[in-house]
Amino acid sequence: MRTRLRATIVAGVVAGVVAVVAAVVAVPQALASPDGPGADGDPGDVVSAERVLTPTVPAATATRILYRSLDTDDRPVTVSGIVLTPLVPAPGPTRVIGFAAGTQGLADRCAPSRQLQAGTEYEAPAISALLGSGYTVAVTDYEGLGTPGEHTYVNRAAQAHALLDVARAAQRAGVGVPEDAPTALYGYSQGGGASAAAVELAPEYAPELNLVGAYAGAPPADLRATGRLLDGGPFVSLLGYAVSGFDAAYPDLGVQDLLNDRGRQVVAELREQCTQDSVLRYPGLRSESLSADGRPISAFLDEEPFASRVDEQLIGRRTPEAPVLIVHSLTDDIVPFEQSRELAQRWCAQGADVEFQPTPAPGHVGGYPAGSPSALAFLKARFDGQPTHSTCD
Repeated sequence: MRTRLRATIVAGVVAGVVAVVAAVVAVPQALASPDGPGADGDPGDVVSAERVLTPTVPAATATRILYRSLDTDDRPVTVSGIVLTPLVPAPGPTRVIGFAAGTQGLADRCAPSRQLQAGTEYEAPAISALLGSGYTVAVTDYEGLGTPGEHTYVNRAAQAHALLDVARAAQRAGVGVPEDAPTALYGYSQGGGASAAAVELAPEYAPELNLVGAYAGAPPADLRATGRLLDGGPFVSLLGYAVSGFDAAYPDLGVQDLLNDRGRQVVAELREQCTQDSVLRYPGLRSESLSADGRPISAFLDEEPFASRVDEQLIGRRTPEAPVLIVHSLTDDIVPFEQSRELAQRWCAQGADVEFQPTPAPGHVGGYPAGSPSALAFLKARFDGQPTHSTCD
Protein backbone atom coordinates (compact mmCIF):
# COMPACT_ATOMS: atom_id res chain seq x y z
CA MET A 1 0.00 0.00 0.00
CA ARG A 2 2.79 2.42 0.94
CA THR A 3 4.62 1.66 -2.30
CA ARG A 4 1.49 2.34 -4.35
CA LEU A 5 0.85 5.56 -2.45
CA ARG A 6 4.39 6.77 -3.02
CA ALA A 7 4.19 5.94 -6.71
CA THR A 8 0.92 7.84 -6.94
CA ILE A 9 2.40 10.90 -5.23
CA VAL A 10 5.50 10.85 -7.43
CA ALA A 11 3.49 10.46 -10.60
CA GLY A 12 1.24 13.32 -9.56
CA VAL A 13 4.09 15.67 -8.76
CA VAL A 14 5.94 15.08 -12.01
CA ALA A 15 2.90 14.60 -14.22
CA GLY A 16 2.85 18.23 -15.24
CA VAL A 17 6.40 18.19 -16.43
CA VAL A 18 5.90 16.89 -19.95
CA ALA A 19 2.30 17.52 -20.99
CA VAL A 20 1.33 20.04 -23.66
CA VAL A 21 4.92 20.40 -24.88
CA ALA A 22 3.85 21.46 -28.34
CA ALA A 23 2.64 24.78 -26.98
CA VAL A 24 6.04 26.06 -25.89
CA VAL A 25 7.82 28.88 -27.67
CA ALA A 26 11.13 28.11 -29.35
CA VAL A 27 14.23 30.06 -28.33
CA PRO A 28 15.61 32.39 -31.05
CA GLN A 29 18.67 30.43 -32.11
CA ALA A 30 20.76 33.41 -33.22
CA LEU A 31 20.53 34.92 -29.74
CA ALA A 32 20.76 31.71 -27.74
CA SER A 33 24.05 30.33 -29.10
CA PRO A 34 26.32 30.01 -26.04
CA ASP A 35 29.57 30.23 -27.98
CA GLY A 36 28.60 32.32 -30.99
CA PRO A 37 29.42 35.95 -31.76
CA GLY A 38 26.67 37.13 -29.42
CA ALA A 39 28.38 35.69 -26.33
CA ASP A 40 30.17 38.91 -25.32
CA GLY A 41 29.01 40.79 -22.25
CA ASP A 42 29.12 40.57 -18.48
CA PRO A 43 27.42 37.87 -16.40
CA GLY A 44 23.84 38.94 -15.81
CA ASP A 45 23.59 41.09 -18.94
CA VAL A 46 20.29 40.60 -20.74
CA VAL A 47 20.48 39.49 -24.37
CA SER A 48 16.75 39.65 -25.05
CA ALA A 49 13.49 40.05 -23.17
CA GLU A 50 9.90 39.42 -24.22
CA ARG A 51 6.57 39.43 -22.46
CA VAL A 52 4.91 36.01 -22.29
CA LEU A 53 1.84 34.46 -20.70
CA THR A 54 2.04 32.01 -17.79
CA PRO A 55 -1.42 30.44 -17.40
CA THR A 56 -0.76 28.64 -14.11
CA VAL A 57 0.87 31.73 -12.58
CA PRO A 58 -1.64 34.42 -13.56
CA ALA A 59 -0.93 36.92 -10.76
CA ALA A 60 2.24 38.19 -12.40
CA THR A 61 3.67 39.93 -15.41
CA ALA A 62 6.06 37.45 -17.05
CA THR A 63 9.16 38.36 -19.03
CA ARG A 64 11.15 35.59 -20.67
CA ILE A 65 14.84 36.48 -20.92
CA LEU A 66 18.11 35.31 -22.36
CA TYR A 67 21.06 36.40 -20.25
CA ARG A 68 24.82 36.03 -19.92
CA SER A 69 26.45 33.63 -17.52
CA LEU A 70 29.59 31.51 -17.17
CA ASP A 71 29.97 27.74 -17.36
CA THR A 72 31.89 25.57 -14.91
CA ASP A 73 35.20 26.66 -16.48
CA ASP A 74 34.21 30.36 -16.51
CA ARG A 75 33.56 30.43 -20.24
CA PRO A 76 30.70 32.68 -21.42
CA VAL A 77 27.35 31.04 -22.09
CA THR A 78 23.83 32.27 -22.72
CA VAL A 79 21.12 31.00 -20.38
CA SER A 80 17.36 31.40 -20.57
CA GLY A 81 15.01 32.19 -17.73
CA ILE A 82 11.88 34.07 -16.79
CA VAL A 83 11.23 37.04 -14.50
CA LEU A 84 7.79 37.16 -12.87
CA THR A 85 6.70 40.49 -11.39
CA PRO A 86 3.79 40.32 -8.92
CA LEU A 87 0.65 42.26 -9.73
CA VAL A 88 0.54 43.25 -6.04
CA PRO A 89 4.14 43.83 -4.87
CA ALA A 90 5.13 43.83 -1.23
CA PRO A 91 5.29 47.25 0.46
CA GLY A 92 8.65 48.97 0.44
CA PRO A 93 11.63 48.17 -1.78
CA THR A 94 11.35 45.54 -4.50
CA ARG A 95 12.25 42.13 -3.11
CA VAL A 96 13.70 39.54 -5.47
CA ILE A 97 13.81 35.75 -5.30
CA GLY A 98 16.38 33.93 -7.41
CA PHE A 99 14.47 30.70 -8.01
CA ALA A 100 16.26 27.44 -8.82
CA ALA A 101 13.89 24.75 -10.05
CA GLY A 102 14.09 21.10 -9.10
CA THR A 103 14.85 18.43 -11.69
CA GLN A 104 12.96 19.18 -14.89
CA GLY A 105 14.63 16.80 -17.35
CA LEU A 106 17.28 17.24 -20.03
CA ALA A 107 15.28 18.20 -23.13
CA ASP A 108 14.95 21.88 -23.98
CA ARG A 109 11.17 21.66 -23.78
CA CYS A 110 11.54 20.88 -20.06
CA ALA A 111 13.00 24.32 -19.24
CA PRO A 112 10.99 26.04 -16.48
CA SER A 113 10.44 29.16 -18.58
CA ARG A 114 8.88 27.06 -21.33
CA GLN A 115 6.80 24.95 -18.98
CA LEU A 116 5.47 28.03 -17.22
CA GLN A 117 4.26 29.25 -20.61
CA ALA A 118 2.76 25.85 -21.40
CA GLY A 119 1.05 25.55 -18.03
CA THR A 120 2.93 22.35 -17.15
CA GLU A 121 5.48 23.50 -14.55
CA TYR A 122 5.07 21.45 -11.36
CA GLU A 123 6.72 24.18 -9.27
CA ALA A 124 4.08 26.74 -10.23
CA PRO A 125 2.47 26.50 -6.74
CA ALA A 126 5.77 27.36 -5.03
CA ILE A 127 6.35 30.24 -7.44
CA SER A 128 2.80 31.46 -6.93
CA ALA A 129 3.30 31.45 -3.15
CA LEU A 130 6.37 33.65 -3.54
CA LEU A 131 4.52 35.99 -5.88
CA GLY A 132 1.67 36.05 -3.39
CA SER A 133 4.14 37.35 -0.82
CA GLY A 134 4.83 40.25 -3.17
CA TYR A 135 8.25 39.10 -4.39
CA THR A 136 9.61 39.38 -7.90
CA VAL A 137 10.68 35.85 -8.88
CA ALA A 138 13.57 35.33 -11.31
CA VAL A 139 13.70 31.70 -12.48
CA THR A 140 16.77 30.26 -14.18
CA ASP A 141 16.53 27.48 -16.76
CA TYR A 142 20.17 26.53 -16.04
CA GLU A 143 22.89 26.10 -18.65
CA GLY A 144 21.85 24.05 -21.68
CA LEU A 145 18.18 23.69 -20.71
CA GLY A 146 16.16 25.73 -23.19
CA THR A 147 19.25 26.88 -25.08
CA PRO A 148 21.66 25.08 -27.46
CA GLY A 149 24.02 22.56 -25.90
CA GLU A 150 23.39 19.87 -23.30
CA HIS A 151 22.21 20.62 -19.77
CA THR A 152 25.06 20.46 -17.24
CA TYR A 153 22.81 18.81 -14.66
CA VAL A 154 23.87 19.25 -10.98
CA ASN A 155 27.18 20.89 -11.88
CA ARG A 156 27.96 22.98 -8.83
CA ALA A 157 29.63 26.00 -10.43
CA ALA A 158 27.43 26.15 -13.54
CA GLN A 159 24.17 26.09 -11.60
CA ALA A 160 25.46 28.58 -9.02
CA HIS A 161 26.48 30.97 -11.80
CA ALA A 162 23.15 30.60 -13.59
CA LEU A 163 21.19 31.32 -10.41
CA LEU A 164 23.22 34.33 -9.30
CA ASP A 165 23.21 35.70 -12.83
CA VAL A 166 19.42 35.44 -13.21
CA ALA A 167 19.17 37.60 -10.08
CA ARG A 168 21.52 40.09 -11.75
CA ALA A 169 19.53 39.85 -14.97
CA ALA A 170 16.31 40.73 -13.14
CA GLN A 171 17.91 44.11 -12.41
CA ARG A 172 18.70 44.64 -16.11
CA ALA A 173 15.52 43.31 -17.74
CA GLY A 174 13.57 46.56 -17.58
CA VAL A 175 11.00 45.28 -15.08
CA GLY A 176 11.61 47.83 -12.33
CA VAL A 177 14.15 45.98 -10.18
CA PRO A 178 16.82 48.34 -8.79
CA GLU A 179 20.48 47.35 -8.51
CA ASP A 180 20.36 47.29 -4.72
CA ALA A 181 17.17 45.22 -4.47
CA PRO A 182 17.19 42.86 -1.47
CA THR A 183 17.58 39.37 -2.94
CA ALA A 184 17.14 35.85 -1.60
CA LEU A 185 17.62 32.41 -3.16
CA TYR A 186 15.12 29.55 -3.20
CA GLY A 187 15.42 25.97 -4.37
CA TYR A 188 14.51 22.36 -3.60
CA SER A 189 16.24 19.17 -4.77
CA GLN A 190 18.38 20.12 -7.79
CA GLY A 191 17.29 23.65 -7.00
CA GLY A 192 18.33 23.21 -3.37
CA GLY A 193 21.79 22.25 -4.56
CA ALA A 194 21.88 25.27 -6.85
CA SER A 195 20.77 27.57 -4.03
CA ALA A 196 23.35 26.12 -1.63
CA ALA A 197 26.11 26.34 -4.22
CA ALA A 198 25.14 29.90 -5.11
CA VAL A 199 24.92 31.28 -1.58
CA GLU A 200 28.41 30.04 -0.71
CA LEU A 201 29.85 31.26 -4.03
CA ALA A 202 28.15 34.67 -3.95
CA PRO A 203 30.83 36.51 -1.92
CA GLU A 204 33.40 35.91 -4.67
CA TYR A 205 31.20 35.63 -7.77
CA ALA A 206 28.48 38.23 -7.16
CA PRO A 207 29.56 40.35 -4.17
CA GLU A 208 27.46 43.30 -5.33
CA LEU A 209 24.18 41.42 -4.90
CA ASN A 210 22.25 42.50 -1.82
CA LEU A 211 21.82 38.88 -0.75
CA VAL A 212 19.83 38.55 2.47
CA GLY A 213 19.35 34.79 2.69
CA ALA A 214 18.91 31.44 0.95
CA TYR A 215 16.58 28.48 1.28
CA ALA A 216 18.13 25.15 0.26
CA GLY A 217 15.69 22.25 0.45
CA ALA A 218 17.11 18.71 0.25
CA PRO A 219 20.30 19.84 -1.52
CA PRO A 220 22.36 17.10 -3.22
CA ALA A 221 25.59 18.37 -1.67
CA ASP A 222 27.48 15.07 -2.12
CA LEU A 223 26.93 13.49 -5.52
CA ARG A 224 28.71 10.25 -4.58
CA ALA A 225 26.23 9.50 -1.84
CA THR A 226 23.29 10.51 -4.00
CA GLY A 227 24.42 8.33 -6.89
CA ARG A 228 24.74 5.24 -4.69
CA LEU A 229 21.23 5.72 -3.32
CA LEU A 230 19.70 6.22 -6.76
CA ASP A 231 21.27 3.24 -8.52
CA GLY A 232 18.75 0.47 -9.10
CA GLY A 233 15.91 2.39 -7.48
CA PRO A 234 12.77 4.01 -8.87
CA PHE A 235 14.61 7.27 -9.58
CA VAL A 236 17.74 5.82 -11.19
CA SER A 237 17.09 7.99 -14.25
CA LEU A 238 18.38 10.94 -12.22
CA LEU A 239 21.73 9.14 -12.01
CA GLY A 240 21.60 8.96 -15.80
CA TYR A 241 20.94 12.70 -15.87
CA ALA A 242 24.09 13.22 -13.79
CA VAL A 243 26.12 11.06 -16.19
CA SER A 244 24.85 13.19 -19.06
CA GLY A 245 25.60 16.35 -17.09
CA PHE A 246 29.20 15.31 -16.47
CA ASP A 247 29.59 14.49 -20.15
CA ALA A 248 28.27 17.94 -21.06
CA ALA A 249 30.37 19.85 -18.52
CA TYR A 250 33.61 17.88 -18.99
CA PRO A 251 33.85 16.48 -22.53
CA ASP A 252 37.51 15.62 -21.92
CA LEU A 253 36.53 12.96 -19.36
CA GLY A 254 35.45 10.52 -22.04
CA VAL A 255 32.21 9.60 -20.28
CA GLN A 256 30.81 8.00 -23.41
CA ASP A 257 33.77 5.60 -23.51
CA LEU A 258 32.76 4.18 -20.13
CA LEU A 259 29.37 3.16 -21.47
CA ASN A 260 28.38 0.19 -23.57
CA ASP A 261 26.03 0.54 -26.53
CA ARG A 262 22.99 0.27 -24.28
CA GLY A 263 24.39 2.90 -21.93
CA ARG A 264 25.00 5.36 -24.75
CA GLN A 265 21.50 4.69 -26.04
CA VAL A 266 19.96 5.38 -22.63
CA VAL A 267 21.87 8.66 -22.22
CA ALA A 268 20.77 9.73 -25.70
CA GLU A 269 17.16 8.90 -24.81
CA LEU A 270 17.37 10.77 -21.51
CA ARG A 271 18.51 13.88 -23.33
CA GLU A 272 15.17 13.94 -25.16
CA GLN A 273 13.06 13.48 -22.03
CA CYS A 274 11.53 15.39 -19.15
CA THR A 275 11.41 14.00 -15.63
CA GLN A 276 8.15 12.07 -15.86
CA ASP A 277 9.26 10.37 -19.07
CA SER A 278 12.48 9.18 -17.47
CA VAL A 279 11.13 8.13 -14.07
CA LEU A 280 8.39 6.03 -15.63
CA ARG A 281 10.63 4.47 -18.29
CA TYR A 282 13.65 3.26 -16.31
CA PRO A 283 12.60 2.26 -12.77
CA GLY A 284 14.96 -0.25 -11.18
CA LEU A 285 17.62 -0.04 -13.89
CA ARG A 286 21.09 -1.03 -12.64
CA SER A 287 23.95 1.09 -13.89
CA GLU A 288 26.28 -1.91 -14.29
CA SER A 289 24.09 -2.96 -17.22
CA LEU A 290 25.10 0.27 -18.96
CA SER A 291 28.87 0.31 -18.40
CA ALA A 292 31.47 -1.10 -20.76
CA ASP A 293 33.16 -3.20 -18.07
CA GLY A 294 30.05 -4.22 -16.13
CA ARG A 295 30.82 -2.17 -13.02
CA PRO A 296 28.32 0.25 -11.47
CA ILE A 297 28.69 3.95 -12.18
CA SER A 298 29.57 4.56 -8.52
CA ALA A 299 32.79 2.57 -8.99
CA PHE A 300 34.10 5.17 -11.41
CA LEU A 301 33.43 8.07 -9.06
CA ASP A 302 36.39 7.14 -6.86
CA GLU A 303 38.82 6.73 -9.76
CA GLU A 304 40.67 9.39 -11.71
CA PRO A 305 40.01 11.35 -13.78
CA PHE A 306 36.45 11.26 -12.46
CA ALA A 307 37.22 11.47 -8.74
CA SER A 308 38.65 14.99 -8.96
CA ARG A 309 35.71 16.25 -10.97
CA VAL A 310 33.24 14.66 -8.56
CA ASP A 311 35.11 16.23 -5.63
CA GLU A 312 34.66 19.64 -7.27
CA GLN A 313 30.90 19.27 -6.92
CA LEU A 314 30.96 18.99 -3.11
CA ILE A 315 29.04 21.87 -1.57
CA GLY A 316 30.23 23.25 1.76
CA ARG A 317 33.84 24.20 1.08
CA ARG A 318 33.08 27.92 1.02
CA THR A 319 31.45 30.09 3.65
CA PRO A 320 28.09 31.73 2.96
CA GLU A 321 27.85 35.30 4.18
CA ALA A 322 24.04 35.31 4.03
CA PRO A 323 21.92 33.20 6.43
CA VAL A 324 20.80 29.82 5.10
CA LEU A 325 17.82 27.59 5.89
CA ILE A 326 18.20 23.87 5.09
CA VAL A 327 15.14 21.61 5.29
CA HIS A 328 15.42 17.88 4.58
CA SER A 329 13.18 14.85 5.06
CA LEU A 330 14.53 12.24 7.45
CA THR A 331 13.26 9.55 5.05
CA ASP A 332 14.41 11.12 1.79
CA ASP A 333 14.60 8.37 -0.85
CA ILE A 334 16.43 10.40 -3.51
CA VAL A 335 18.90 12.70 -1.73
CA PRO A 336 20.31 11.12 1.46
CA PHE A 337 19.34 13.07 4.58
CA GLU A 338 22.85 12.91 6.08
CA GLN A 339 24.16 15.11 3.27
CA SER A 340 22.27 18.09 4.64
CA ARG A 341 23.34 17.42 8.22
CA GLU A 342 26.96 17.26 7.09
CA LEU A 343 26.57 20.38 4.93
CA ALA A 344 25.14 22.29 7.88
CA GLN A 345 28.00 21.08 10.08
CA ARG A 346 30.63 22.17 7.53
CA TRP A 347 29.10 25.60 7.18
CA CYS A 348 28.67 26.00 10.93
CA ALA A 349 32.32 25.09 11.49
CA GLN A 350 33.24 27.92 9.12
CA GLY A 351 31.17 30.45 11.04
CA ALA A 352 28.13 30.60 8.76
CA ASP A 353 24.60 31.36 9.98
CA VAL A 354 22.67 28.14 9.33
CA GLU A 355 19.25 26.94 10.43
CA PHE A 356 18.88 23.20 9.87
CA GLN A 357 15.38 21.69 10.03
CA PRO A 358 14.89 17.93 9.67
CA THR A 359 11.30 17.03 8.80
CA PRO A 360 9.45 13.72 9.25
CA ALA A 361 7.56 14.29 5.99
CA PRO A 362 7.56 11.12 3.85
CA GLY A 363 10.33 10.90 1.29
CA HIS A 364 11.88 13.39 -1.07
CA VAL A 365 8.61 14.35 -2.72
CA GLY A 366 6.84 14.85 0.61
CA GLY A 367 9.68 16.99 1.90
CA TYR A 368 8.97 19.74 -0.61
CA PRO A 369 5.52 20.89 0.56
CA ALA A 370 6.49 20.19 4.17
CA GLY A 371 9.37 22.64 3.97
CA SER A 372 7.55 25.40 2.10
CA PRO A 373 5.95 27.15 5.12
CA SER A 374 9.32 27.31 6.89
CA ALA A 375 10.93 28.60 3.71
CA LEU A 376 8.36 31.38 3.28
CA ALA A 377 8.64 32.40 6.94
CA PHE A 378 12.44 32.37 6.76
CA LEU A 379 12.51 34.52 3.63
CA LYS A 380 10.06 37.04 5.06
CA ALA A 381 12.16 37.33 8.20
CA ARG A 382 15.28 37.91 6.15
CA PHE A 383 13.65 40.62 4.04
CA ASP A 384 12.24 42.23 7.19
CA GLY A 385 15.63 42.22 8.91
CA GLN A 386 14.50 40.05 11.81
CA PRO A 387 16.94 38.02 13.95
CA THR A 388 18.00 34.62 12.65
CA HIS A 389 17.59 31.31 14.50
CA SER A 390 20.87 29.53 13.88
CA THR A 391 21.09 25.89 14.95
CA CYS A 392 24.90 25.93 14.85
CA ASP A 393 25.30 26.22 18.63
